Amino acid sequence: MKIQIINGPNLNLLGKREPEIYGSESFEDYFEQLKKRFPQVELHYYQSNVEGELINKIHEVGFSFDAILLNAGGYTHTSMAISDAISGVTTPTLEVHISNIYKREEFRHKSIISKSCVGMISGLGLKGYELGITYFLHTPAL
Repeated sequence: MKIQIINGPNLNLLGKREPEIYGSESFEDYFEQLKKRFPQVELHYYQSNVEGELINKIHEVGFSFDAILLNAGGYTHTSMAISDAISGVTTPTLEVHISNIYKREEFRHKSIISKSCVGMISGLGLKGYELGITYFLHTPAL
């Protein structure tokens, strides 16, 4: 199984940015733990602060990977283009958020990309990525 993790804007600052919300661990360190936890999965990781680069990555892997875990960051609430990119590919995408978007500012309560995703994990910290991988491992092909 091949799973692409895609993180959007400002997630390159995990471990430094607002640790009371996002924790003190970098995603790179966490990704190494994920690879050890799931040796049977070919995990790939990509992060960009640029909307078009996220869309390009979705297009690149969206017909050849088994799953995408996408944390679109702030683009979750603003990007119809990312939503359209998810809809335009055949690889199922699961929306992941480290923080509980419903306990934050009201503008974060609406996800534009949710309608294009198979589901959402929100508010469980970095563990949401692990749960997303587990979901795809134990769910028949969508």
